[in-house]
Amino acid sequence: MSSDEQLTGTWVIDPAHTRLGFSSRHAMVSRIRGAFNTVEGKVVVDAEDLSKTEVTITIDVDSVDTRTPDRDAHLRSADFFDVENYPTITFKSTGVDEVEEGSYIVNGDLTIRDITRPVSVPLELLGIDHDQTGALRAGFEGKRRIDRKDWGVTWNTTLDSGGLLVSDKITLEFELSLIKE
Repeated sequence: MSSDEQLTGTWVIDPAHTRLGFSSRHAMVSRIRGAFNTVEGKVVVDAEDLSKTEVTITIDVDSVDTRTPDRDAHLRSADFFDVENYPTITFKSTGVDEVEEGSYIVNGDLTIRDITRPVSVPLELLGIDHDQTGALRAGFEGKRRIDRKDWGVTWNTTLDSGGLLVSDKITLEFELSLIKE
C-alpha cells in the first residue's frame, strides 16, 4: 500500500506522543522552550485531492508548561494568554499543499485570544507504520515562526541595555503523532 493510500482517512492526535511547543528569546541571550500538554485534534485526509483535507486542533492553554511554575502562571495571566477569558487556542485548516513527496504546507486559521489570522505551517512526514498494538500511526514534524503581537500577546519590558525581555518572534514547534481511526 502506498503512503498516499495509507494517509487517506481519519486520524486523531495522540496527545501522549505529540508535542505542540514554542521557543522564544529571553533577555536577548537565551532561549526559553515550552509546550502545551493538553492537545486534541483530528485530520481527515483525502490523498487524491488534498484540497479536501481538514485539520482541526484545539489546545488547552492552561496546560502551558515551561518547567518553571512562576513563568507558567505569568503566561496564563492577562499579560500573555489570558486563560480566564481565552481558554483555548485553535487551528482550522483552509487547505493543504504537497510541496514534494512527504513535504506539506498546511494553510489555516490560528486563533489566539479571539484573534484569528492565517498561517502556513510546513510539515514533513516522518513515516507511517503500525505500532505494537497494531494501530496505524503517522508522524509529522515542522516549525513556523510568528509574531506574537499579531495575536494580541504584547506584554514586554525593556532591559537596561535597551533590548526586550521577551522576543516578539516566537517559533512554533510541531511534533505530531497521529493514529488512524
